[in-house]
Amino acid sequence: MIIMKKLKFTRQDAHKKVRLGNKWRKPKGLHSKMRLSFKGYNKTVSIGYGSQKNTRGLDKSGLKLIIIKSLKDFEKIDAKKECIAIAKTMGLKKKIEVLKQAMKKGIKVVNVKDINAFLEAVDEKFKKSREKKEKLKKKREVKKKEVKEVTKKKTIDEKIEKTDEEKKEEEKNKRDKLLTKKTK
Repeated sequence: MIIMKKLKFTRQDAHKKVRLGNKWRKPKGLHSKMRLSFKGYNKTVSIGYGSQKNTRGLDKSGLKLIIIKSLKDFEKIDAKKECIAIAKTMGLKKKIEVLKQAMKKGIKVVNVKDINAFLEAVDEKFKKSREKKEKLKKKREVKKKEVKEVTKKKTIDEKIEKTDEEKKEEEKNKRDKLLTKKTK
């Protein structure tokens, strides 16, 4: 199996203007030397530069690359002929499950360098988030207790104040009654 180095086709004038980037775009100018494929100008994409049929669509290791989007896709894979890449849309929990199954079956995962290190890092991340949540719960419980104590104190103080206020009001009512009786 002969694997030839692929050319990197760059856009016309990409070396002059950084904002153009290195993505390929077909040259379309009327006087474009690149479009006319003059000697000394960048090469344009054409059929002759394609890879060989037997190596087309293969990974560097010679395995067929399959993108995994769900756990169902994972069941159909042959470890000897195929390798996998986990889709970026897959969530972290399912990604962990897929990686564990890949380790068991001995399937190569292209977009994760070291599976064990990745799983350990994720476990640490989960532990830290759990600890954070527990701390927040404890803080909330303490605040609730403090609020309850404060409300109890307020209610007691209000009751005491009400009794004082009620006494004053009663005295005023008595005075008013006496005053109204005398004037009659």
